[in-house]
Amino acid sequence: MTFIVNDLDKMEEVLTFVLNAKKIYDSGDKTFSLSKERFFDVGGVWVATMEGESLTDRTYNHVAFKMAPDEYDDRLQRIRSLGLDVREGRSRVEGEGHSIYFYDHDNHMFKLHSGMLEERLRRYRE
Repeated sequence: MTFIVNDLDKMEEVLTFVLNAKKIYDSGDKTFSLSKERFFDVGGVWVATMEGESLTDRTYNHVAFKMAPDEYDDRLQRIRSLGLDVREGRSRVEGEGHSIYFYDHDNHMFKLHSGMLEERLRRYRE
């Protein structure tokens, strides 16, 4: 997945500090693609960032990453310490896990979720 961002350094901070990403590539001033870019590994997912214009609008479109249930408070504190906007999550039913929704500096929405798909589907079948 690729995110177009106004400031590569700010997005790197979000990815590495909040999502525990590991930077695996930085193009520097070279542009092999459309613009300067950086690659990250976020829990085994290849995430690319490219320099460009921020999104003008915020929507509910989002990308979700898994977190352990005991990481909720720490991750929320990290997000808030970077001055990112946290969106109130929807109400949840017991057994569905907990989520944190937040926007980066470029209006992309991210979600950290402590549940698993199998748990959610099992709960919905009950």
